[in-house]
Amino acid sequence: MMLSVMVVGAGAAFSDQSKIKNTEAVDACTALNIIGGYPDGSFKPEGNITRAEVATIVYRIYTADVAKNDKSGLYATYNKFSDMAGAGWAQGYIGYCANASLVKGYPDGTFKPSGKVTGYEVLAMILRAVGYDKNNEFSGADWALHVAQTAQQLGVLDRVAKTTDLNAPATR
Repeated sequence: MMLSVMVVGAGAAFSDQSKIKNTEAVDACTALNIIGGYPDGSFKPEGNITRAEVATIVYRIYTADVAKNDKSGLYATYNKFSDMAGAGWAQGYIGYCANASLVKGYPDGTFKPSGKVTGYEVLAMILRAVGYDKNNEFSGADWALHVAQTAQQLGVLDRVAKTTDLNAPATR
């Protein structure tokens, strides 16, 4: 779902390449070092994407910092959330995105970096990265409705199947 808004091609082969539905988007994002596979050579397109992985993608797109030795580590100690000790490799990405108000945590003060992320949460992060939610309209009881309305108005959902449940965990 997340990558379905992109089109262009490059080229990367994963051990589960045949399971990737939108190969052009995955190839482009891989070539640009925005997203990658797993150490075992797989991409796991049907697997749930985590909140930490989405924060990493948002960081890389927002900052254009896609180098192997990126600067995200500078934000590793930015500990806005109470559960960052377990965030490991993603601490800097989450720290930067939280500092820039691109990602939000939960009312209990956690981020849940290894947690599943819903389609609405992904959309909110993406929309914040392109300048929306400046007045915290993606907060409160109707936040998902406001995210959906904004995404629909911008055409972000045009290539997302109407049957996609945005309340469900998003897949890679």
